Amino acid sequence: MSLNADIIVWAREKAGYKSGDPRILKDFPKLDDWERGNGRPTYPQLERLADKLKVPVSVFYFPERPDFPDIEETFRTLGTTILDELPPKIRLLLRKARAFQIGLDELNLGRNPATRIITKVLQPPISSSVDTIANDVRSFLGVPLEAQLGWKDADTAFKEWRKAFYVSGIYVFKDAFGQENSRYSGFSLYDSEFPVIYVNNSNSRTRQVFTLFHELAHLLFNTSGVDTDNDDFIDTLQDDNRRIEIICNRLAAKTLVPDDFFNDYFEEIFGFRRISEDSRELASDMANQLNVSREVIYRKLLDRKLISQAEYTNAAKAWAEQRTTRKGGGNKYYSWITYLGQEYISLAFQRYYQNRITYEQLGDYLDIKPKNLNKLEDYLVRSNT
Repeated sequence: MSLNADIIVWAREKAGYKSGDPRILKDFPKLDDWERGNGRPTYPQLERLADKLKVPVSVFYFPERPDFPDIEETFRTLGTTILDELPPKIRLLLRKARAFQIGLDELNLGRNPATRIITKVLQPPISSSVDTIANDVRSFLGVPLEAQLGWKDADTAFKEWRKAFYVSGIYVFKDAFGQENSRYSGFSLYDSEFPVIYVNNSNSRTRQVFTLFHELAHLLFNTSGVDTDNDDFIDTLQDDNRRIEIICNRLAAKTLVPDDFFNDYFEEIFGFRRISEDSRELASDMANQLNVSREVIYRKLLDRKLISQAEYTNAAKAWAEQRTTRKGGGNKYYSWITYLGQEYISLAFQRYYQNRITYEQLGDYLDIKPKNLNKLEDYLVRSNT
């Protein structure tokens, strides 16, 4: 069979590596020659290249490039600047998320088990007030402020919000994006039946909670999105795309920290006088009560001109420096349950016991080697008891 050099170029580009990228040339020094048709890899080299670029070996023998949708088509609101910067790890996770999305469709026979899907019921016009959208979201999720205030910590908060999203038709997956990709907090993939949110588990739990609601805003406007720690790219967007990105951050803040609670809190303490050196301590206190990030509180203070832009910037920088990346390791089975979610894993096992999929297919749906499945099921049962 004839190896198609153009497919090698396509696979490299899809994986997020530019021509001459040292990160891939160090493993495949003759890659440029292969892409020009000057020589060809041995089959073992081709297998390693396929593993590096996360494509099947057989794709290199296709007569032409596969009909694979471009990222630009999925993330229509983001613009080329941030899309061009997406590193290989994030591109791989995007493809992995899409595989889980397809798995959800197949395992559920094309129908979301949620009785009401939030992205179908709530479809706000782009001109809608953020206050109105936030109230509708909070009401739809069915999580009253009293319940939120009663959660013991941020870990509990994330788990409870994740459950509320699942009941509302949105599946949440997680992965450790790695220190080199720490600027990316998560992303969402829109689908009319199975919208998906992917969260960076390396971030603090409060930041993960914020990412949930940032990406939910994208999904409500029927778009996919990426949540980063820098919003400078928003200035490069136009019209509706720009407004959607602005709404994403504001909606997260308004939903997680209702204005009435915020106003009562700070009016009682300061009567809305301009806050001084105590502001960071106060922001931390409220953030702890609601299990949200301090930056969310500070953004609301800034919007009300209770702190200066300089104070907001300095505080955000100081808190970022305090942040530590979550350590890896630990029990891999509990990690898989955290990453995939109990609902998705349970669904896959249920379909296996219904004889609708094979044991090997079960491993494919969960992206886990079949030899680990029995033990994964044991840990899943333990986590539910």
